[in-house]
Amino acid sequence: MLTDLGLDALGEYRSSYVRPDDFDSFWDSTLAEARSLDLAVEAVPVATPLRTLDVYDVSFTGCDGDRIRAWLRTPRGVTGLPAVVQYHGYGGNRGSAVENLTWASAGFAHLQVEVRDQRGGTGFLTRGITDRSTYFYRRVFVDAVRAVDAVRALGSSDVAIIGNSQGGGIALAVAGLVPDLAAVHAQAPFLCDLRRALDVCGRPPYTELTTYIAENRRSDVFPTLSYFDGVGFASRAAAPAWFSVGLMDDIVPPSTVFGAYHAYAGPKQMAVWEHSAHEAGGSDDLDIALDAFRSRLLEKP
Repeated sequence: MLTDLGLDALGEYRSSYVRPDDFDSFWDSTLAEARSLDLAVEAVPVATPLRTLDVYDVSFTGCDGDRIRAWLRTPRGVTGLPAVVQYHGYGGNRGSAVENLTWASAGFAHLQVEVRDQRGGTGFLTRGITDRSTYFYRRVFVDAVRAVDAVRALGSSDVAIIGNSQGGGIALAVAGLVPDLAAVHAQAPFLCDLRRALDVCGRPPYTELTTYIAENRRSDVFPTLSYFDGVGFASRAAAPAWFSVGLMDDIVPPSTVFGAYHAYAGPKQMAVWEHSAHEAGGSDDLDIALDAFRSRLLEKP
């Protein structure tokens, strides 16, 4: 069944989110601080049974000087390819060296980034939430931007980004912070239109926030969250974007996805899956992303 507004209402819905006056300066100074540190990219070849792809264990300097890990997969013996940087869902990880081979098999350099500290854990939505400078997602979003810097340092000048759920929210943040991306795909993006999400969603991970607010009798987390809302980043973004949403999603409310979509400042398309839940279009979304990224990066004039 539908978990939120119907499709007609979603077309009319606009988020009530208001971007803080110093949103831009906060993120400009945050990224300047991060980029003052040596990126120090390392890419160590990994022995695998794969015969057509090369795999590298990549590390680079993220927020606060912490080392961030990723897999880089490329067609064997080829360098300087357009890149796809991918961000994973909440509590996930980068997987094994021989998983997720689609993008490299399609002719891209593929950087699969691991979000710091997760690997199956929970509680990240409230970590450091009392101040914007200590909030967990400040570090995550900086790491994600530095991942784009890292893949460029490894020889890929043209970069697209992709993610689902938390990864989709991270992708929207990067789209708002990196001005020259080639394309963006956000499948059921989490971390958007956060006040609305907390009002209508009764499933984890958003209930981490509602439980924290209720148990601590405090709603002063919203000023912090306003610097990390995907609607704010969407309004800064310029790269062509492909969104995807399932109207039966009870983890990421569809209205929050539409809130970010309607705010998105660049060219955009939305794939609506009326009878899908959090998986949205699943492999059909992957087909859409492959076609979009191929036309934007591999087949450009």
